Amino acid sequence: MEKITLIGIIASFGTAISLFPQLIKIIKEKKAEGTSTAMILILLTGLSFWVYYGSLKGDLIIVISNAAALLINISILILSIVFKKNQA
Repeated sequence: MEKITLIGIIASFGTAISLFPQLIKIIKEKKAEGTSTAMILILLTGLSFWVYYGSLKGDLIIVISNAAALLINISILILSIVFKKNQA
């Protein structure tokens, strides 16, 4: 494996899991205080375009890392909506 490919994998893995701690916190606390729905929607839009871009380029690193981030953020969005409704 080339050094540049390894750097790309490490960078994309870090980016993909960056909001995983937030997801765990929301699940444990069953609270979504402070989460911005608008920010998550903007992020989901960007991640969706990254997945599309990666698929057009045939770059699995881009596709897989951004798809993983997309799933984590969709989960955060869903739980945020559910828990915000429960708190209202």
